Amino acid sequence: MGYPKIKQVRAYVIKGGEGGGGADYHDQGEGHWIDNHIATSMGRYPEYRQSRKSFGINVLGTLVVEIEADDGTVGFAVTTGGEPACYMVEKHFARFLEGRNPFEYERIWDQMYFGSQYYGRKGIVVNAISGVDLALWDLMGKLRQEPVYHMLGGAVRDELQFYATGARPDLAKEMGFIGGKLPLYHGPIEGDEGLKKNVELIADMRSRVGEDFWLMYDCWMALDVNYATKLAHKCHEYGLKWIEEAINPDDYWGYQQLKKNVPAGMLVTTGEHESTRWGFKMLLEMGCCDIIQPDVGWCGGVTELLKISALADAHGALVVPHGSSVYSYHFVITRHNSPFAEFLMMAPKADHVAPMFHPQLLNEPIPDKGRLKVTALDKPGFGVDLNPEVKLYRPYEH
Repeated sequence: MGYPKIKQVRAYVIKGGEGGGGADYHDQGEGHWIDNHIATSMGRYPEYRQSRKSFGINVLGTLVVEIEADDGTVGFAVTTGGEPACYMVEKHFARFLEGRNPFEYERIWDQMYFGSQYYGRKGIVVNAISGVDLALWDLMGKLRQEPVYHMLGGAVRDELQFYATGARPDLAKEMGFIGGKLPLYHGPIEGDEGLKKNVELIADMRSRVGEDFWLMYDCWMALDVNYATKLAHKCHEYGLKWIEEAINPDDYWGYQQLKKNVPAGMLVTTGEHESTRWGFKMLLEMGCCDIIQPDVGWCGGVTELLKISALADAHGALVVPHGSSVYSYHFVITRHNSPFAEFLMMAPKADHVAPMFHPQLLNEPIPDKGRLKVTALDKPGFGVDLNPEVKLYRPYEH
């Protein structure tokens, strides 16, 4: 069967640079739990300790990629990357798509990655590649009138189950989630007093949620091996299920040591800020972690996530993607080694379920009692629409 070819690729940012959520979900107003004294590697500087926005976590903004076919069908996706990523998409990557069959996604991905290898390989370049790849999968699904998960092999279970990331695991339990992942509030620079407060918070939450509810700590690259080891052992008696992204994501040797150091039964997880099969190959072959957590909007898109997942499966590791809404749901529902999913609590007080990519996406499915039926994904492509009320700006054209 013949399909229309790709007519045009377009890249946008939010007009005026205002964020306020969506793919750039760290860009929130004052008092939001997601940016309130969370431990980071910049915590060694007092002026950057209270807020991640103070050192620029929100400077890039959202990237919106549209891919239009000859028949007028448009696939789109959102991720982060802002104007720099727009430049790459318009001025570099578009040449590998326009005039092509959209189902040549392997060739397109390969040419984008190796065509930019001399200045890319990770970071913002792979964010841009991810945005293009996700938009391509959305277009393919719309052209075939199939949801993306059908094209990935179909569902292996009838529903997704979620753990919640946010400041209130106790409320997440009441909402039906299987676990709650807390941000770590105090880093090594805050010494023994900060460590004590971290342990006290887990102890308090354990007393609230009971024995069977999962509790985890997201350390957001803030720690060293010694501090992470102490934290893991002190929290072990309170049933900490895993310690996440504890150290510098480039320190594979440190993760290898940390996995040996943690108490028996505690999991080490990482990979949110890792990209491509080659980065995850290091984590897996060196025995750095039990669960890898690629973000499909940052690691290379669906095309690359399939390779990463196969590599993890061969190493007996689970793949639990970093929260990325429908872009990961369509993947998780098709993989046995992705048994549950992450849901980021975007309500400022983490006290109710709100769409993760609001206001950019319309018709975004959200969990009910910590679950999401596969039928909620039964729409062409990723099944969401771009909100026409979100003003877009196209900084570059080709």
